Amino acid sequence: MKKLTLLAVTLGSLVVGAGCHRNTRDEAKDDVEEAGDKVKDTAEDAADATGDAAEKAGDKIEDATDK
Repeated sequence: MKKLTLLAVTLGSLVVGAGCHRNTRDEAKDDVEEAGDKVKDTAEDAADATGDAAEKAGDKIEDATDK
């Protein structure tokens, strides 16, 4: 009886441990994907801001040369 109980507890622990490991791995993968999306969004925002700044500078140069 003790052997069966010990075996059941051991197998139960292994199953729970394997399930937790899988969830942790999936959560880590989701975190990496989310971080990648944030980096991409930040890069796009920076590119837009740079483009806007260049356009404004061009407008100012054009205005200065028109006068």
